[in-house]
Amino acid sequence: MDRVQGHRPQASTDSKLLTTQAYRDSRPLTARQNLYAHQKPRYDLPGMVLEHTQKQTGTWVDVGCGNGRYLDRIRAQRPDVRVLGLDLSSSLLAGLNGAVVCADAAQLPLRTGSVQVVLAMHMFYHVTDPDLAIAEAARVLAPGGMLVASTNSRHDKKELDQWWARATARVLGVDHGPRRVKLSDHFPMEEAEDALAAHFSGVRVLDLEGVIEVPALEPVLGHYASYRAWAHQAGVPFEQALEQVESVLRARLEEGPLRITTRQGLLVARV
Repeated sequence: MDRVQGHRPQASTDSKLLTTQAYRDSRPLTARQNLYAHQKPRYDLPGMVLEHTQKQTGTWVDVGCGNGRYLDRIRAQRPDVRVLGLDLSSSLLAGLNGAVVCADAAQLPLRTGSVQVVLAMHMFYHVTDPDLAIAEAARVLAPGGMLVASTNSRHDKKELDQWWARATARVLGVDHGPRRVKLSDHFPMEEAEDALAAHFSGVRVLDLEGVIEVPALEPVLGHYASYRAWAHQAGVPFEQALEQVESVLRARLEEGPLRITTRQGLLVARV
């Protein structure tokens, strides 16, 4: 997350909204993460990060560390490295263990060449100017250091788009309702490789495709509700839309589990 001057923040990058509403506590982020518990195949993203960085030592930094999911795993499995969590939300950091710093992804409080690994997991789309944050990650990495990042495809969870559009059409009394808010559109997988290649060499993209099958309403409704901070951007009264999407999903559940196709990208790059 950042506060780059000269840019008018989008809803997904407005630092005040992110810190006071969207990530004031860990519940919305956890709700979005929990949906993946129903995915097949299951991707252990923290484990994949550790696999790709296993030869790295020294200092690791998780930029946009959120609820500390990656920090906890790294500290448990790599006690030989120093790991630091950075996030713009001080309230999220207050609940984490270990070394953490409230900081801006576009102005990292780290010396040039002082870090061996930078993580940026599903966070570049929260930066007003992703290129500036990518350049900062490259700056703080030592020669041979690695960046591991992730984001979603433009086509990720298309079924959620369809169900939301059906619900919002009912609310507005129109044939086609507005699309749901998709944060990763600001830094989609389809553009991420080129964005990293401007500052890194040997960029690799791992395409993580899967299917989420959910036999109950709650995980999917929780996912939709986790975007409440962006309700003003939804193009429809948000609570009414949630009521209608629940109705849509109940009818869909009569046909079997809710099936959602997902596509993410894990990106690994070296300076």
